[in-house]
Amino acid sequence: MNSRERIFNIIAGQEADRCGFWLGNPDHQSWEIYKKYFGTQSKEDIRQKLDDDIRWISPQFLLGTYRQVENLEMFLASIAKTSHGQTGPFSNCDSVEEVKSFKWPDARQLNFDDALDRLRRTGGTYRLSGFWTCFYHNCMDLFGMENYMINMITQPEIVHAVTDHICEFYYEANERFFAAAGDLMDGFFFGNDFGTQDNLICGPDLFEEFIMPWFRKFVNQGHEHGYQVILHSCGAIHTVIKDLIDAGVDCLHPLQAKAKNMDAETLSRDFKGKIAFMGGIDTQDLLVNTAPDGVKDEVERVKKLLGPHLIVSPSHEALLPDVPPENVVAMAEAAVAG
Repeated sequence: MNSRERIFNIIAGQEADRCGFWLGNPDHQSWEIYKKYFGTQSKEDIRQKLDDDIRWISPQFLLGTYRQVENLEMFLASIAKTSHGQTGPFSNCDSVEEVKSFKWPDARQLNFDDALDRLRRTGGTYRLSGFWTCFYHNCMDLFGMENYMINMITQPEIVHAVTDHICEFYYEANERFFAAAGDLMDGFFFGNDFGTQDNLICGPDLFEEFIMPWFRKFVNQGHEHGYQVILHSCGAIHTVIKDLIDAGVDCLHPLQAKAKNMDAETLSRDFKGKIAFMGGIDTQDLLVNTAPDGVKDEVERVKKLLGPHLIVSPSHEALLPDVPPENVVAMAEAAVAG
């Protein structure tokens, strides 16, 4: 069984030869540490040494995708800012007409050559792709976080209008990319961090009104093109996991272990057998401060609780330089052990 078959079966709830493993997408400083530790300049060499089953290639994060498009920085979530609360271009918007007149990006301008070429070179690994489709965060950037939340109550029609413009772009971008990618990808992986350390960022009623309608459309879009759908959401999202399952999400990532009710015991009790899991190995404390043997013990514990339909991975995909490479190796070795 190769990696592609293994991960597909895990997410589909079918039998696999072992749990999966994904290193995630380490911080660039972490990669330099790993290259020195493993004696290589190749990220791919490191992934192969760790028996990494997954490659994530999103056109959204490849600069060539956007070379002909103005204003797409809004959808790269890279507005120059110093905090999430910083105001954006819609912070004082008071009409839907102003939203309509904004210079929105045009999906017809996108170029997928680089992403498709990278997907073709992934070998037998499972391929995550599609636009990151982080519409929740884009709204936060375009309003400013506080203004976004306030406008949900005071000017919902404006929030709906901004959300629709963002999501219409992503939907069309994904349609075009999925048509080009075909069977070069296996899973539609997209992300919106819905939670804080303790709860949802906005309440369940607002979540249902402003987030779930388009969320369901994106999940259905992935399935309509034959892909498994993997959702990334950091934070304490236990309150809405049932809704996410009902919407059709096949796999949940990254299981922020220290967030409220996101521990392996609670997730196993409430959702095991209803959704596949990816992540769960704590990056806030465990991987930073525990010796390798302790990391291995924790991976084994999480496997027993959440397996067999589990892809072991860090509880935040962007491993930071404070995680010793020895602990990365320990996590990987315990993940792929029988």
